Amino acid sequence: MNIAIIGATGNVGRKTIEILEKSSLSVDNLFLVASKNSAGQKLIFKNKKIDVIDLEKFDFSSAEITFFAAGSEIAKKWIPEASKKTIVIDNSSYFRMEKNIP
Repeated sequence: MNIAIIGATGNVGRKTIEILEKSSLSVDNLFLVASKNSAGQKLIFKNKKIDVIDLEKFDFSSAEITFFAAGSEIAKKWIPEASKKTIVIDNSSYFRMEKNIP
């Protein structure tokens, strides 16, 4: 399974990586995605170094499931597009507020 984590370098993103490492899910490819300021950093997943990808350049169709761990403003901007190409799991509160549900 191909999985992406948006906001991978933040606290919630790193915790999501940790939970995935401990899970029994078979992860074929893990895409770690963050802002352009974090792009190029390397994070460890199952003893493998993975380069962080710039969110502006990420192709959401690369992942079957995408975790958003980056806050409401990122969710507001990117989830409508991402949800056309991948299953989205959002950790922000943006879509929990009734006024934001289309």
